Amino acid sequence: MSRRSSSPKGWLAHYRELIGTWARRSSSAADAEDAAHDAIAGMLERDGAVIANPRAYLHRSTSNGLAGRYRREQAFPAAPLHELSEAEHPVVDDVEAAARLAQLTRALAEALDELPLACQQVFAWHRIEGRTMPEIAARMGLSVSTVEKYLTRTMRHLHRRLQRFSS
Repeated sequence: MSRRSSSPKGWLAHYRELIGTWARRSSSAADAEDAAHDAIAGMLERDGAVIANPRAYLHRSTSNGLAGRYRREQAFPAAPLHELSEAEHPVVDDVEAAARLAQLTRALAEALDELPLACQQVFAWHRIEGRTMPEIAARMGLSVSTVEKYLTRTMRHLHRRLQRFSS
């Protein structure tokens, strides 16, 4: 039996416990699920590397993911643009900032165009319109897990393609 076929049994055996535990411990069940899915993806991306205790690895990775998410939220609080008053909207004053914004907008559109339509739709509904994963799943006739995978794929792709714009 290959390592590839035995690896999913490791995480599948602990999936329900992992999601249940961290959904109860976290203030947001969706964040806990995201962190758990990131931990599972990280484990599967190790390409055959043997993990002595998959359960412990997944719980620690999920814990670290939630802690990192919390730190980022504290350092960079975010609010959807539609929730801000008109006076709080970002204003572009100089020509260079306007040019950078135009370049970023073009790069974002190009990066989104490289993705399948389903990924684009999930991104738009979740990140722009603020719909929840279950709402998107119901609307598209997909499982919540599939919608989460589409969003994760999209965010990773955008992160890679737009990295040059980060300061």
